[in-house]
Formats: sequence, C-alpha cells, structure tokens
Amino acid sequence: MAYDVVIVGGGPAGLSAALALGRARKRVLLCDAGTRRNAAAEHLNNFVTRDGTPPGEFRAIGRQQLAAYPSVEARDVRVEAIAGARGAFQITLPTGAVEARRVLLCTGMIDEPLAVEGFRELWGRSIVQCPYCHGWELRDRRWGYLARGAESLHFPIMLRGWTRDVVVFTGGAFDVPADVRAHLSAAGIQLETRPVARLVAREDRLESVALSDGATIPCEVLFAHPPQRQVDLVRELGVGLDGDGYVQIDPVRRETSVPGVYAAGDLLTRMQTAIVAAASGAQAAGMLNHELTAELVTGGWSGGRA
Repeated sequence: MAYDVVIVGGGPAGLSAALALGRARKRVLLCDAGTRRNAAAEHLNNFVTRDGTPPGEFRAIGRQQLAAYPSVEARDVRVEAIAGARGAFQITLPTGAVEARRVLLCTGMIDEPLAVEGFRELWGRSIVQCPYCHGWELRDRRWGYLARGAESLHFPIMLRGWTRDVVVFTGGAFDVPADVRAHLSAAGIQLETRPVARLVAREDRLESVALSDGATIPCEVLFAHPPQRQVDLVRELGVGLDGDGYVQIDPVRRETSVPGVYAAGDLLTRMQTAIVAAASGAQAAGMLNHELTAELVTGGWSGGRA
C-alpha cells in the first residue's frame, strides 16, 4: 500500500497534520503507539475550544474527525524502521511494510526523571513543566522550581504571575551569580541551595520538599524541566539535532536534514504545549501538501522550494 505521507505519532501535532493533509486529499497513514508523554495529566489546557479536555478525550475527538476523510487511515501501530529515500520510503510495521512519498515525525520527546526520591511518582500530577498548561488550576499555592543550572533562573520569575509563594531549589549543584540572587530576592522568590533529599507526598499529591539536613519546605506544586531525549526511531534515522538535542528543520519547508523526512511538535523545541504542537503539525502539513501536489502537477517545480 502506497501513501503520500506516513505520520509517526498521533498526538496534537500528528492529528493536526493528518487533518490538514486529509482535507487536501492526500493519502495519509497515521501511526500511533506507545505511552503518551502526558499520560499522567488529567486535563489538556490552554487550547482554544478544548480547554480542560482530558488528553484521552482530545485524541478520541481528533480520531473521530479524521474518520470523515476517506484518504486518511489511523492505526494503533508502532513504526519499527524507516528506509529508502525521498519519494520512495519503506516503513516497517509489525504487520508488514508500507511505502510513502514522505515521512512526518511527530514522535515527541522522552522525559528522563530526575534522581530525586518521589519524582517519578508525582510526575504529571504535582510536578509539571508548563505554567501556561497548569498555572491557572494551581494558582495561589506554594510553588517550587527544581533548577538544573543558573541559565534557567529566569523561569521562576515568570511563575510569580500565578502565585506569590515561589521557592527555587538548586540542590547546591551550581553557583548562583550575585545579580541573579538580587533579581530573585526583588521578585520575592526564596532561594534554597541545600541538597534536596526527597519529595514528601500525601495521597499522591506533593506536600513538601525534604532537604538533606532534615529540614522541610512546604510545597504543593513543583516545576521541573528534566533532561529529554529523542525516541530510538528518530536517532536511528540520523536527522540533524541542535545543541540541546532537538530536531533541526528548515524553518520554511519544515524538512529535516534527511531529504523527504519532516518533523513537527515537541521534538523540535522546549516550548512544548499542545496548541503549539498542533500549529507545528499544520505548518508541516501545508508544506508537504504544497510539494507533493507540485510533484504531481508540474513534475516537481514548487516555486523555488523543490
């Protein structure tokens, strides 16, 4: 079976791309398998018309809407390998191989839990990454931020827009410059440099942060940006990555360093919210449709971008 585009990943980016390509009458296979990054999240927020929607419901609505387009097929299946070249890719699935003219990666990122007792259990509930996604629901509570470097200390100042009570935990892992200390103090943010021993929870919700000397700091919400890595499939393809490990793409065409392989969503940036990922998928789909249509009707000319 030959497709115009095989999309790898069925989150907001993949669903958005599949919708745009389906409306453009392109033959699409959307492959979705594995655990969602936001599996622990209870609601998807800050997404116009879908604010507060449970993630599973959001995906179900997306799949339901795709069903209206006969050229789009969605499967709960894992892509095992991608071979071939632009215009003639072979995509290996557990059920066999399919062919595609283009591939769109919407695989997201894999979060690596920090080595703090209780972190993994509270991730996605009391420990979150994005205040735009969760800040409103958690406003006016005691917030903390697990900082991994001095370069990230602009982030907690933004958190003050949602609550007056913010503590930055450095664990003593790095020095905080005097001017940064002054900015944090001026913003009313407490700086805690003692090592963090563990996170104390009650009924699966964070209650406090225990320090190595036995002290505890009351904390109900913890923001953290743990290390992330690409899924194995992306690394095996050998697409170019930037210094932080995110996939590099042409800013206009949305194509990676591997010809014919495009990317959209969280694997491109730390700015990881559902609505941004969906917009990224729509952008990639627009460029894919433009180039695929140009190949069919003109033999390849696409206004200087072929």
